[in-house]
Amino acid sequence: MKEEKITFKLTDENGVDTEYEVLLTFESNETNKNYMLYTDNTVDEEGNVKVYASIYEPNADGSIDSNTTLKPVESDSEWKIIETILDELQKDATDVDSE
Repeated sequence: MKEEKITFKLTDENGVDTEYEVLLTFESNETNKNYMLYTDNTVDEEGNVKVYASIYEPNADGSIDSNTTLKPVESDSEWKIIETILDELQKDATDVDSE
């Protein structure tokens, strides 16, 4: 079964549209907020895929659409939660690759 990619576009302050792919959404029990991890599939200077994180409010059915508003992650404790999730994802991906 093929998973359907969820993508969305954001327009920057210069009017340039960039398409992003949603990697993961999750709700934190610690903060009672929903987070979205997403990428534009570009890489940094070290060759790592750039991943971004935002707070968002899902629709009543849990979906994401063009009306979904992304808010910045501002606290260190929230970034720590996100980093823990990313570390787990990377570990899981590494474990699958080595099998």
